[in-house]
Amino acid sequence: MAEGKRLAKSAGSLKNLTARYFMESHAAAAQGKPVAWVAIIVPIELLKGFDLVVAVPENHSAMCAARGVGAVQAEKAEREGYSTDLCSYARIDLGTWLDKGKGSPALGMPKPDLLISNNNNCSLLVKWFDVYRRELGVPHFTLDVPFCYGPRTEPDTDYIISQFKDLIREIEKLTGQKFNEDKVREAVRLSNEANRHWKRFLGFAAHRPSGITAFDSFVHMAPYITSFRGTPELVEHMKLLADETGELVDRGDFPVPHERYRLLWDNIAPWHQLRKMYKRLAEHDANVLYASYTSCIGTVEGGVELYEPDAQDPLRSLARIQNFSVCPYGLNLRHQAMGEMIEKFGINGAVFASNRSCKVYSIMQMDLMRMVEKDYGVPAVMIDVDHADPRKYSEEGVFTRIDALLERINA
Repeated sequence: MAEGKRLAKSAGSLKNLTARYFMESHAAAAQGKPVAWVAIIVPIELLKGFDLVVAVPENHSAMCAARGVGAVQAEKAEREGYSTDLCSYARIDLGTWLDKGKGSPALGMPKPDLLISNNNNCSLLVKWFDVYRRELGVPHFTLDVPFCYGPRTEPDTDYIISQFKDLIREIEKLTGQKFNEDKVREAVRLSNEANRHWKRFLGFAAHRPSGITAFDSFVHMAPYITSFRGTPELVEHMKLLADETGELVDRGDFPVPHERYRLLWDNIAPWHQLRKMYKRLAEHDANVLYASYTSCIGTVEGGVELYEPDAQDPLRSLARIQNFSVCPYGLNLRHQAMGEMIEKFGINGAVFASNRSCKVYSIMQMDLMRMVEKDYGVPAVMIDVDHADPRKYSEEGVFTRIDALLERINA
């Protein structure tokens, strides 16, 4: 990817954090620390109030896909009867679990004592985790987070807080530990600080040529979707990433130096194609420089700018940002956010990746694409991808459409 040589210090930091995350998780679980498997939108900061191992199956599946073993792991689940129509994250994770961690670069994840899902970002994930509830006989707590068509209402926030309190009681009962709200307060503060550096990093996309690619952001979001969220280590990584990117921009070192096409990406990263896609686009002086998928970190309700909650009221703060990701937004909120991205970052073309594995993200894209072309005059294209299963991706088919998009931008 673009970050390989250009962002050498940040790449080293990322490699270190990734190795630590999986190694320390296995080691702590082996010593008897309780293990919670959580969905990516579950507030990891809240769990800092306990002494737990926190593992994120979606993160593990994305890592498997990026390392080239996604299809192999998915096939293990398919041979046991799981449909190829299921999300590839679920199939990769289930296949790894069925084969006791074999084939995974991280040897899978330690066995859970508690499962925590949510239903506003991924409805399938609730069913996916319920497989483990039945097979492993461990509790499964689901956060019911309201979908949003506008700003979060106070009754909705109060409803989420009440569920946080239920979850706290459940963990106290399960582990015998006492909840420490001060640790959560500190975790929220540190997450906010990390998000400020993240937004500073993403801001270099406004430079001409852009100081980053969306592929950089896809790679470096990884520590945020782990137990490093709410820790000094995440702050240090995000600061290093933003500082190093700023130094490169000051030196005139850009990932696509002769950038002509400034593209926006809508959907989850195509983990198995990052390097190939970046290189092939760069040959045409095209740069996917921004993505709705990574822009949403640190935001609420379709915004682009950083939202900074009050760390002194950690439960309310975490409830308020439970709709930070794209999937819980209605069509108008997605349109609003994309419009802000187009105007702020000088986008002249949009790539809508219709994702066979993420129906929730993809379902509104056709309408959204038409609205973007009509309201902002930005040419757009729809391509077919799967974020973690390369068997459902045609490189030539995708680039036939992207080439047509570049011709439209030139017209």
